[in-house]
Amino acid sequence: MNPIEPDEPLSGLRDTEDRPGRLAVGVVGAGRVGPALAAALRLAGHRAVAASGVSDASRRRAEELLPGVPLTPEPRDVLAAADLVLLTVPDDALPDLVSGLAATGAVRPGQLIAHTSGRYGVDVLEPALRAGGLPLALHPVMTFTGTQVDVARLAGCVFGVTAPEQLRPVAEALVVEMGAEPEWVPEEARGLYHAALAHGANHLVTLVGQTVDALRAAGVEEPSRMLGPLLGAALDNALRQGDQALTGPVARGDAGTVREHVAVLRRAAPQTLETYRALARATADRALAARLLKAEAAEELLGALNDATGEGR
Repeated sequence: MNPIEPDEPLSGLRDTEDRPGRLAVGVVGAGRVGPALAAALRLAGHRAVAASGVSDASRRRAEELLPGVPLTPEPRDVLAAADLVLLTVPDDALPDLVSGLAATGAVRPGQLIAHTSGRYGVDVLEPALRAGGLPLALHPVMTFTGTQVDVARLAGCVFGVTAPEQLRPVAEALVVEMGAEPEWVPEEARGLYHAALAHGANHLVTLVGQTVDALRAAGVEEPSRMLGPLLGAALDNALRQGDQALTGPVARGDAGTVREHVAVLRRAAPQTLETYRALARATADRALAARLLKAEAAEELLGALNDATGEGR
C-alpha cells in the first residue's frame, strides 16, 4: 500500500455547516448497517447527504433512519456528494465495487473511504487509495435490524478498526462519535478476527436453535422462557471467568450421562448429534487444559462420545 504523508489525511476534506471537522456523509448500500451508522454520525453533528439503494427495503430503511436524505441507484452519485463514504455492501461485493468506483474516477483526492466488512482490512481499498482516497476499515461488532434501535445499540458497541497509521486517529474519532469504542485490529489479523466473531455469534444462533428444537421435541412449550436465564448466566459467567465457568456432565467427567445424551439425541434429534459431539470434545479438551477434568475421566468421555451405538454399557 502506498504511504500517506503525515500532513495529508484531512487536507482535502470540506467542512460542513460551518463547523470544523464536520463531514458530508454518504452511504453506498442502504442495507441494515449503513443507514444506522450514518444516523449515528448525524447525531454527532455530521451531515448525511446521500445514500444508494434500489430495493423497497432499502428505501424504507433510508426513510426511517435518514429522513430527507436523497436515495439514488448510483453509488458514484453518493461519492460526488460526500466527504466520508461508508461502503456497507456484502463482503463478496466489496472488491469489485471499490475497483469500479476507482476506475470510473468517482473517488476524489482526500475523500475518506470506509468499509464496514469484518473480513477485510484496508488492502481491499488499494484502488481507492491510488485514486487519492483515504482508506478506513470500521467493522461494528453488532448485529443490525435496520431500524432505529440499532442507533441506540451503538452506544458501548466495539468496532474493529484498521487503517494506515496516519489515519488511525481519524478512524478512532469517527467510532467514538458514533458512541462506540474502537479496537485496533492489524491488517494481517483481520481473517482470524472475523472468523472468531462469526464462530461465536453465528454458531451461537445455530446452537440455540438446535437446543430449542430439542426442548420442543421433549414437550417444552416455551423453550425461550427456560433458556433465557440459563444461557444469559452461562454467557456472563464465560465472559467473566473463562474456562473456570465450565460446568455440566462433560466438565464433571460424567461419562455415563454423556453416553445417554448420545443415545437420546440419535433417536430424537439426530441433526443435533454431531454438533453435540463436536462441542463436547472441545469442552473436554478445555476442561482438561484448565485442570477441571482428569485425564482418565477425559478418556472415558471420549469413549462415550465415540460409542457407535450410543447405548450404555
